[in-house]
Amino acid sequence: MEDRLGEIRGGGPPKRHNARTVAALTGNPGCTRRAVLDSAGADKPALAERLGFPARFGRSRFAITRGNAFEAQLKADGGVELLRLVAERLGVPVPAGATWTDLGGDDDRPERSRAALTARGDGPALFDHPLLGLDVAGRRVHLEPDLVAARLAGRFHVVEIKSFPVIDGQADPAKVAAAAIQSAVYVLALRELLAAEGRDPELVSHEVVLICPRDFGNRPVASLLDVRKQLLVLRRQLARMARVDDLLATVPAGFTADPTADPAALAAALRQVPARYAPDCLAVCELAHFCRHEARGHTGALGRPVREALGGIVEVADVLALAEGGRAPEPDQAEAAALLRAAARLRADALTGGPA
Repeated sequence: MEDRLGEIRGGGPPKRHNARTVAALTGNPGCTRRAVLDSAGADKPALAERLGFPARFGRSRFAITRGNAFEAQLKADGGVELLRLVAERLGVPVPAGATWTDLGGDDDRPERSRAALTARGDGPALFDHPLLGLDVAGRRVHLEPDLVAARLAGRFHVVEIKSFPVIDGQADPAKVAAAAIQSAVYVLALRELLAAEGRDPELVSHEVVLICPRDFGNRPVASLLDVRKQLLVLRRQLARMARVDDLLATVPAGFTADPTADPAALAAALRQVPARYAPDCLAVCELAHFCRHEARGHTGALGRPVREALGGIVEVADVLALAEGGRAPEPDQAEAAALLRAAARLRADALTGGPA
């Protein structure tokens, strides 16, 4: 299996996952193409460049600098401000005597994080940048949450610090959703760590504390994110990737995602493994622009709600033909065809100002 995965990615070392890439897996769990490439550790950014569809997302240098400054501000003086925000959001008194442990550094960091987080104690504690582990497609991935607050309200809470603002009590829904998925990765890794040490994994709360700047300044505001739904999706997708042999059974012999291969041969090979493109992919997958180009004329390119509402009709041309009565529907398309014809009549009424 390792030989086959090496052939798929081109023989180089596999790309390592992090919390962002693991979180992105949950965004489109039905995409076989992404599952195969991520299982093989393929270099998707290099692949996209080679295909002529480079990825166009990522954090700007300004956003990274602003985020680092905001995090440093919160963690100053042993995290006093952080502790106050977390305690207030959890509805408990600000505890006295909370300990602060910096788990940064390069020496034996996973082991130090394991020992610190699983040590039995009574007092509240804050752990700065612990290093957690999670198995993804048979490989161990190292994950670094911003902070773990332990033994507050009797449980562990993952604390996620983001630099996007909360304006008039509202934040960008897409960014909040992305933060929830990424935080779910940390929650799952922390639960698995406790379970491996014989501790109750449910000690790790499904409520994550999200801290962002308020309005246009640097004053922090905390909120709670319930990540139970994201945990379910994450577990399902990781279980799917763990069955690498099942995934490889669907891949044609000789399939390659080697970024050094001929671009035309590479594109032809990728088209042999089905993708499930949706507009949401543009924000999380490096191959999204290639898949969007490939999906032109398909209902999936209009978004999941449209594809699902059309009952599995793949081609936009078929949708228009059914709406206009230009062809008879297949047996499983009868309901969708009736809705399309009704929609076409409503559209005609709206354009003419009266009954069609």
